Amino acid sequence: MFHSDNSYYLGDATINGHRCKTNTASNTAYRGFGGPQGMVAIEEVMDAIARYLALDPLAVRKANYYGKTERNVTHYYQTVEHNMLEEMTSELEESSQYFERREAIRRYNANSPILKKGLALTPVKFGISFTASFLNQAGALVHVYTDGSIHLNHGGTEMGQGLNTKVAQVVAEVFQVEMDRVQITATNTDKVPNTSPTAASSGADLNGKAAQNAAEIIKQRLVEFAARQYKVSEEDVEFHNGHVRVRDHILTFEALIQQAYFNQVSLSSTGFYKTPKIYYDRSQARGRPFYYFAFGAACCEVLVDTLTGEYKMLRTDILHDVGASLNPAIDIGQVEGGFIQGMAG
Repeated sequence: MFHSDNSYYLGDATINGHRCKTNTASNTAYRGFGGPQGMVAIEEVMDAIARYLALDPLAVRKANYYGKTERNVTHYYQTVEHNMLEEMTSELEESSQYFERREAIRRYNANSPILKKGLALTPVKFGISFTASFLNQAGALVHVYTDGSIHLNHGGTEMGQGLNTKVAQVVAEVFQVEMDRVQITATNTDKVPNTSPTAASSGADLNGKAAQNAAEIIKQRLVEFAARQYKVSEEDVEFHNGHVRVRDHILTFEALIQQAYFNQVSLSSTGFYKTPKIYYDRSQARGRPFYYFAFGAACCEVLVDTLTGEYKMLRTDILHDVGASLNPAIDIGQVEGGFIQGMAG
């Protein structure tokens, strides 16, 4: 129901959800968990309007996009911020040669009675957070050892999506050391209790921030110790490239850790993060169930056999907003993998 608007301003709309019992087992959602299903209905509405008015479907979609300063409140009364739909659609329109290919497809279809091509460019606005507010929390545990190695445990589950790599990067960035120093152990509630599910596109956000919190607590202790030890101000202590500069002194990271250990400074900390600003009043069906929205668009060309229903994907162009990417290589893989999963589903 939260996704039933997708990228389109509905105004004063009421969305009613109906559950039905079937005589066969339901198919388990692999990715999206209701999001794509919610978007299908409004995308069909856009296509129906385009057919009725004999307009290009993309023109109808763009005319109904959320605005930046007005027409920007969802049917559950959350303001859509940082809206990039217009710019992203324009960029993809140009890079995918949308209009030129639409014209080429018209000519192809006019001379092909059985095999038909289709081309569509559709947007996505996806809210990032658990809609059950209490799940938007995460913990982490960080230990720094006297050889300069770092042990990290967090509440997320690595399932091939690169979560551990991203969270390790966050900790390495805090201490300004190479990632090889950071060792992550398997998620286990004897180290980090009461973990939230690794879902809702929030694994890196929640666990990365919790790990950052733990690492920064330890780093602050090291800064305070170094300032006392060398009789300088805390502003004189800088971590960079595996070393620590304390005004005129330059130490390796592990040298500072050893000094801190011998001076009885705690080198272990838990970390915690809870997503801010989220609330939702179910009785009034209004609130801010998502911390922010991610935006994207895809332009897909397919070939359909009208006798058998068999189809073939000919080309796909995808433009997706991932914010300030923690790891571009992983994020590109996630975008591509998510698309393939959706196509197969």
